[in-house]
Amino acid sequence: MIHTIIKSKPTRLFLVLAGVFITNALIAEFIGVKIFSLEETLGLKPVSIHLFGGTYSFNLTCGVILWPVVFIMTDIINEYYGPKGVRFLSWLTIILIGFGFLMVFGAIQTSPNSWWVTSKQENGIENMNTAFNGIYGQGLGIIIASMTAFLFAQLLDVFVFHKIKKITGEKKIWLRATGSTVISQLIDSFVVLFIAFYFYPMLVKGQGKPWPIDQLLAICLVNYIYKFLVAVLLTPVIYLVHSAIEKYLGHEKAAEMKQAAMQDE
Repeated sequence: MIHTIIKSKPTRLFLVLAGVFITNALIAEFIGVKIFSLEETLGLKPVSIHLFGGTYSFNLTCGVILWPVVFIMTDIINEYYGPKGVRFLSWLTIILIGFGFLMVFGAIQTSPNSWWVTSKQENGIENMNTAFNGIYGQGLGIIIASMTAFLFAQLLDVFVFHKIKKITGEKKIWLRATGSTVISQLIDSFVVLFIAFYFYPMLVKGQGKPWPIDQLLAICLVNYIYKFLVAVLLTPVIYLVHSAIEKYLGHEKAAEMKQAAMQDE
């Protein structure tokens, strides 16, 4: 039975796409707590973007490294498996992220071993338990925010993708893929940061002070500018993935799947 299922090329393709989709989403949740400088990481001088009375550069959450991959996978899955395929994976991903949330919350509640608490003092970490709770505790806010933003963004991405495809047909892959990602990422950028760094710290003790609104808006816009640029730059990748899938499935089978996907509302 298992051999028969795996033997099917569309099934194997779906499993691979789903694996990449879910893995990237889960990893993004846990690394999203870190804020990094894009320019300094690339060895460049930070840019100066003037917004809301302040000067900002590309200081981004590490989650943005992987989320563009998730949304590319969304469009690819949408193309061949339709909205139902995307919604199935979106809900499965949210359930798995929720499971991760519960496991991290449970780990924070455990009593630390005494030698472990001081095991990294030579590396400048005075209390490993405080560091663990500080990083993963803040990560819980990211997870809650991302689950909410992810759901809204995915539903919007699917909607926009199919509206564009109904107008353009099989042509202009770049327009429906990039267009749906750019629009959905706008919602994602603002929702995730406002929940994670404003509402969550406000409602949960021990998570620091909420970020100032002007700082939040500026960072949301900077994050979105980055996502917008990445979505445009990754357009050739979308064509490469489409080409690889067409060769793997065969033109006739790929066309059949895309036609079925268009009927799958």
